[in-house]
Amino acid sequence: MEKGTNIFPTCHTVFLAWTWLLLLSWCCTGAEITCRSCSSPSPSWPSSLSRLRQEQRPPPPGLRSWPGSRARGSAGAAAAGEPLPGGEPGGRGGPRAAPLGSAGAGGGAPGGRGPAAPRSRRSSEGRRALPAGGRGVQAAEGHRGGRAQPRGPPEEGRAARLRGAEELRLSSTTFALTGDAAHNQAMVHWSGHNSSVILILTKLYDFNLGSVTESSLWRSTDYGTTYEKLNDKVGLKTVLSYLYVSPTNKRKIMLLSDPEIESSILISSDEGATYQKYRLTFYIQSLLFHPKQEEWILAYSLDQKLYSSMDFGRKWQLMHERVTPNRFYWSVTGLDKEPDLVHMEARTADGHTHYLTCRIQECSETKRTGPFSRSIDISSLVVQDEYIFIQVTAGGRANYYVSYRREPFAQIKLPKYSLPKDMHIVSTDENQVFAAVQEWNQNDTYNLYISDTRGVYFTLALENVKSSRGLEGNIIIDLYEVAGIKGIFLANRKIDDQIKTFITYNKGRDWRLLQAPDTNLRGNPVVCQLPFCSLHLHLQLSENPYTSGSISSKETVPGLLVATGNIGAELSYTDVGVFISSDGGNSWRQIFEEEYSVWFLDWGGALVAMKRTSVPIQHMWVSFDEGRSWSKYSFTSTPLFVDGSLVDPGIETQIMTVFGHVSLRSEWQLVKVDYKSVFSRRCNKDDYQTWHLHNQGEPCVMGERKIYKKRKPGAQCSLARDYSRTVVSEPCVCGQGDFECDYGYERHSNNQCVPAFWFSLSSLSKECSIGQSYLNSTGYRRIVSNNCTDGLREKYMAKMEKCPGKAPRGLHILTSDGKLVTEQGHNATFIILMEEGDLQRTNIQLDFGDGIAVSYANFSPVENGIRHVYKSAGIFQVTAYAENSLGSDAAVLFLHVVCPVEHVHLSVPFVAIRNKDVNITAVVWPSQAGTLTYFWWFGNSTKPLITLESSISYVFAVEGMNTVTVQVSAGNTLIQDTKEIAVHEYFQSQLLSFSPNLDYHNPDIPEWRQDIGKVIKRALAQVTGIPDEQILVAVFPGLPTSAELFILPHKNTTERRKSSEADLEQVVEILFNALNQNLVQFELKPGVEIIVYVTQLTLAPLVDSSTGHSSSAMLMLLSVVFVGLAVFLIYKFKRKIPWINIYAQVQHDKEQEMIGSVSQSENAPKITLSEFTDPEELMDKELDTRVMGSISTIANSESTKEIPNCTSV
Repeated sequence: MEKGTNIFPTCHTVFLAWTWLLLLSWCCTGAEITCRSCSSPSPSWPSSLSRLRQEQRPPPPGLRSWPGSRARGSAGAAAAGEPLPGGEPGGRGGPRAAPLGSAGAGGGAPGGRGPAAPRSRRSSEGRRALPAGGRGVQAAEGHRGGRAQPRGPPEEGRAARLRGAEELRLSSTTFALTGDAAHNQAMVHWSGHNSSVILILTKLYDFNLGSVTESSLWRSTDYGTTYEKLNDKVGLKTVLSYLYVSPTNKRKIMLLSDPEIESSILISSDEGATYQKYRLTFYIQSLLFHPKQEEWILAYSLDQKLYSSMDFGRKWQLMHERVTPNRFYWSVTGLDKEPDLVHMEARTADGHTHYLTCRIQECSETKRTGPFSRSIDISSLVVQDEYIFIQVTAGGRANYYVSYRREPFAQIKLPKYSLPKDMHIVSTDENQVFAAVQEWNQNDTYNLYISDTRGVYFTLALENVKSSRGLEGNIIIDLYEVAGIKGIFLANRKIDDQIKTFITYNKGRDWRLLQAPDTNLRGNPVVCQLPFCSLHLHLQLSENPYTSGSISSKETVPGLLVATGNIGAELSYTDVGVFISSDGGNSWRQIFEEEYSVWFLDWGGALVAMKRTSVPIQHMWVSFDEGRSWSKYSFTSTPLFVDGSLVDPGIETQIMTVFGHVSLRSEWQLVKVDYKSVFSRRCNKDDYQTWHLHNQGEPCVMGERKIYKKRKPGAQCSLARDYSRTVVSEPCVCGQGDFECDYGYERHSNNQCVPAFWFSLSSLSKECSIGQSYLNSTGYRRIVSNNCTDGLREKYMAKMEKCPGKAPRGLHILTSDGKLVTEQGHNATFIILMEEGDLQRTNIQLDFGDGIAVSYANFSPVENGIRHVYKSAGIFQVTAYAENSLGSDAAVLFLHVVCPVEHVHLSVPFVAIRNKDVNITAVVWPSQAGTLTYFWWFGNSTKPLITLESSISYVFAVEGMNTVTVQVSAGNTLIQDTKEIAVHEYFQSQLLSFSPNLDYHNPDIPEWRQDIGKVIKRALAQVTGIPDEQILVAVFPGLPTSAELFILPHKNTTERRKSSEADLEQVVEILFNALNQNLVQFELKPGVEIIVYVTQLTLAPLVDSSTGHSSSAMLMLLSVVFVGLAVFLIYKFKRKIPWINIYAQVQHDKEQEMIGSVSQSENAPKITLSEFTDPEELMDKELDTRVMGSISTIANSESTKEIPNCTSV
């Protein structure tokens, strides 16, 4: 697993910051894949140094949490955050939890655009925030309220065997960054490796403005003894916000200006001595440097665009838009064919998120490829070492896929009923995947799973591992891998509401509690009996290379661990001390009774400790015997508020830099500490001793017997860089502890692996064909990276067996996206799965249900799905059939094929009779849209009526204006239309016609008809004096222009029915007389007068909801005969009646249409839709309606062109 404190082993540009503020930087939230141990390079974006002040300020927006060096899996890993390139050579940020489907992860690209974390301000009580090394669990969980009370001297506490009473002095120099007292942030770059150049960018971040307002750039060429201010070289008015360093060439520096002022970069190729300025056309949010090519950079902009540069930022080329933040990766050497290949997650034109790859100079639409054919969940792509992970949610359940060494993706196999809610990739080291999975019945814990080499089959390693949430919701998994020795992990596990620390020496096969020290610092015996009492450790990583974190180990010192913790029944956050192990965690000693930051010096041969305190200090402690005794050294003459410390990344120069300030408002103080003087000489062969790695006395660990060489305790000599640490390494005979349970098997109390109840042994031979062979599992598999030989290896290894013949069983058919609906003209991809059967000798037939079927001789051609395009909408029965010589099986799927609906028109009558059925129709375009669902709302109802038919009959019980709303659902599309209906007990109506010149000005659109109706209504009211509320005019679509006049009863007249009927007859008479005398007219425009006429009598002069009027029926029948004769005469002699324009004009491009009312005993004539032009015309031309039963309706559409069907794509 990756080790060290940084993503790039040799990049040490860093920010210093106090933890509780740093937690707000670099963290990611939600359910996505994040990566804490990605081998894909991360950008050299420094962490921040923050000063102590009087009060705590809130962090700026946009900061993200970056997982620290070694240990715990964190959802924030490699995510939107600023990488911490500090630390020592050879190290990488180790296990970075990568949540699949959670927020976070990715690409190693830094994230939030906000400034570096602000300096912590000192509270009046003198408490300080935990240094950035701590993960900040106390903030996330609320337990770190109080600190253990000091026991010992106020500054030093009580250390193990303080050596000597005299005070020793280290060689040091102090430099003050004069003029930057107001600056509250600093960024430091020290490339080390025998380079004497140090760069420091200090800046003033204004929290109110949310931007940097001042900055200063300092440079030292003598390891920090003196500094030169470079503001004049970068431009006195230039405000800098970030500093980057190429991970492959530390001489190349890049500075970013603050985007609030200008968007530009400054480039240096001589370690910051001189700079060239280049303007940008976009605003950089994060950078990702190529791991091999020093000139190649990816830049992610604030508007989610990805740019590339092949000349270290001088020129930029747009690669792709709509790229997911932090989900872009450079190619991995040895796996990807092209070194300039970029892996990215982006939204494509179809609106879905896809995994894409392309070369930086060839990333056009035609050059991009999709290694995974289907869409994926957003923020789920992780490219890490040999593996690529993605997540696809179907049917409400997350499915995880992995590609090993760029092979085709395979679905990750977890135990059948784990049913994960969340998944985090913790590590991909040594050709194996560690994953933390939160199962359906877990809330604050995760189960730890470990995979086979391909990352497909996972088995349980440890249950109920403690998790917590960072300040921005990122998941933190309490898991830590010990550096320098493979297979050793520490984890905090929840048991009966208690958190206990466990250790494993065989990659999670066996776990045990930590044995507490035998004695305390005073030499008194410690009474702590397993399993009721043990040692518990905080597994928090250093988020910042300037602090040591709660636990640390180093590859150059195998077996040496330093951690903060406590002795007792469970993990505590109050009564804590510092403990050390010299034998890989087998035994422990306490070295401090309070919290200290501890660093490894001289390749880990010495330890230096500095107390975590809120008061000024001037001393540090050095140990040459693995913490058994400590010497006190003074590193400055004036006590200093320490903001952080950096051990020389070059190692060999043996220099340490302490950052701080003398008073609350003083300038930054940089103390250069040279500890060469504490080493009297170089180590020789007599200064070393051997150490045997073991596990509670068992010399074989991970199938090997190893003997290491280490410096003798107390030897005050400096190590050579190239000294060998491993003396002997030989394989062991395989024992039971070298094997873990295989997939589908569970370990029982007798230590035997037994098949789980859900596991089918026959599934192992599923991909095997008659005549071939397959590996039949014995239920065990050797632990990955275990090097044991012989012994039980032959017994437990999988056996080669002949493939048995099997009939097809468990045939399943599903769509690639898990949906049972697709669009007409689009590809529908079907996946066929079979639980048992000979995949190579089983014939497959797939009937799409539309008259087309395909067949295949075996499963090979259908592994990636079968595509089909439906040319018509509807519901299709898709049938899969599998058959071989031993039997057959079938599966059925019903697929809804829809054509996206674009418009819906609600056809309703203007006026309806109360308590009588009203027929209401929704007309959808295009007409052949497939299966539609209609939702109907009437009046103020909150629950809709749902139908599959486009028409509905409804009875209105309340008089007045009633609202009708319809929504039409087709696939993912939902459209709506709303209309109003006037409901009355009774009413009368008349058909109207107009002067022929009105036709010339009729554009035949709904808005025009509505306005003309209002004009006619005003004209009628003005001439007759009838109130507006009793008149309703509806103008028909089409030519010639005609309308229907509705005469409504006066309000509140229901109780005096007969008198009001007589009143209504009088109103009708008045209107009729006015119309017959040509008194109703209006001016359409200057010089254009329009006269309104009575066209004919309504077939039902008085629409009544009552029954038993035989005389009225007779009169109505006579009226029908009379009016029919009148219509016939008018039609025959229409040319001789100049002012009556009621005829059916037949045009060359329109069919004949009838305008008028129909009696309640007649059926409504059908309107032919024959020359429909386009969707807009459909919405403009309402459908024709008629009198349905005793309801007077209005024609809403003229004869139109035929509605076109949805065409195939």
